[in-house]
Formats: sequence, C-alpha cells, structure tokens
Amino acid sequence: MGSRLQGKVAIVVGAGSTPGETIGNGRATAVVFAREGAAVMLVDRDVDSATQTKRMIDGAGGVSSIFACDVTRADATQQMAAECVKQHGTIDILHNNVGIGALGGPVELTEEEWDRVLNTNLKSMFLTCKHVLPYMERQRSGTIINISSMSAVRFSDVYLLAAYSASKGGVNALTRAIAMQYAAKGIRANAIMPGLIRTPMAVDEPVTRYGLDKEEFVRMRDEAVPMKRMGEAWDVAYAALFLASDEAKYITGVVLPVDGGLSCKV
Repeated sequence: MGSRLQGKVAIVVGAGSTPGETIGNGRATAVVFAREGAAVMLVDRDVDSATQTKRMIDGAGGVSSIFACDVTRADATQQMAAECVKQHGTIDILHNNVGIGALGGPVELTEEEWDRVLNTNLKSMFLTCKHVLPYMERQRSGTIINISSMSAVRFSDVYLLAAYSASKGGVNALTRAIAMQYAAKGIRANAIMPGLIRTPMAVDEPVTRYGLDKEEFVRMRDEAVPMKRMGEAWDVAYAALFLASDEAKYITGVVLPVDGGLSCKV
C-alpha cells in the first residue's frame, strides 16, 4: 500500500470492466487509487462488475464501497454525490471513466445511437460534475479527472466513430471550462486522452461483435503505435493517480495524452 492519496475520498465512475483478457481503465484506476490510500466509491450500473473490482481492492487491503448508478440521469448522480458525502464526509476526487462507441458517420448513425453515445460519454460527465462541484466548492478543494480519447483530436482510419469523436471533443472542452471557472476556488480539472490501450472494450468487444481476427487486430493496433505496442489500463490509471495527487497541485486545464507517442505521428 502506498500513501499518495492517503486520507482522500474518491469517486470512480465506471469502476467495473467489460469482460475480457485484460481489465478496463476504470477498474485499474479504482484499484490504484485504493492502493495509494484513498477510500473509493465504485460507481457503475453493473453491480456484479463493480463487485469484482471491490474484491481486487479488498485483496490489496484497500477501502471501497459500491454505488449502483446510471450516470446519464440527474437524480442518480445527485444521489451518488450525496451518498459519498454521507459515508465519508467529503469528495476529494471525481474520476469520470464511462464511455461507449457506435460505428458510423452522420449518415450511417441513427439519431438514437447519436443520443446514446453523447448521453453516456458527455452528458454523464456534465451531470457528475454538476452535483459534485458544489461540495468541492464548499470545502474549497477537489480534483476532477475526465477520461477522453485520442479520437477527440485524431481521426482513426480503422473505425468511423463520428459520435464518439464528437463526445470526446466535448469532454476536452468541458474539462477546460470547469478548470477555468473553478481555478480560483481550489478545484482542479484535467482530462486524459488514452491512445490505443489494450482493454476489453477496445479489443475483446469489437473482435467478438464484428467477427475480427483477434491476432491480426492486435498486431495492427500494436504496429500503429510509435512504441510498437498498445498501452495497458494501468498506464491510464497511473496518469490519473498523478493528476489526483498533490504532486499535480499546480496543474489544471490539461489534456494529457497517454498514447505511446501516437498523437505525434503523422
């Protein structure tokens, strides 16, 4: 156990993980936060998945609780924030990790698919911030970390993900707006843009859904990265740990690529 977040209370939204060979960014971040001393509220719609994360935290000697929540609903996110304060007296860290995609551009996407992606990826972060920020403002401290994507600023020639890209571009803009509004109030807000990360959602799910050759799919993703390998969820988690810790106390409004150099590549 470490101490970089000792005495802190963190909400990790999307703390479960899609089934697969690896783990997702949210689960990895929740585990790392707990290992470093934070009491972590594990927020997810899938209680069984959040329970698996809790078992990992329990095994490492950490402290966590589970809160079932659909973060696209205002009443649910309001209850989430209130319950965290009721249990722990404060909210020091809000980590927003939920995200989904849908294939297609404006013509191919249905209106329902567009709304589902934007509600899940962007509206959810607006709602969690909306209901957590008043508590942070009252205590004049807190940090928010929003998980964006390299798709916010780069086009993928593998997938056509117009709604996903638009939502993640919105995450970057929302993060900067919050950072500037609350900078003088002791609250920091930053975003992380993962590149090609080997998570179940990024690899196992599309392989299964679209009948792809997994070995070739992995090889193609590895080859696209300047480091010639995909990252791991732990790489995102440790970036989040730094931004959540007091080591980053003078950092706000940053959009941090965690991408093995992918964003530098033409």
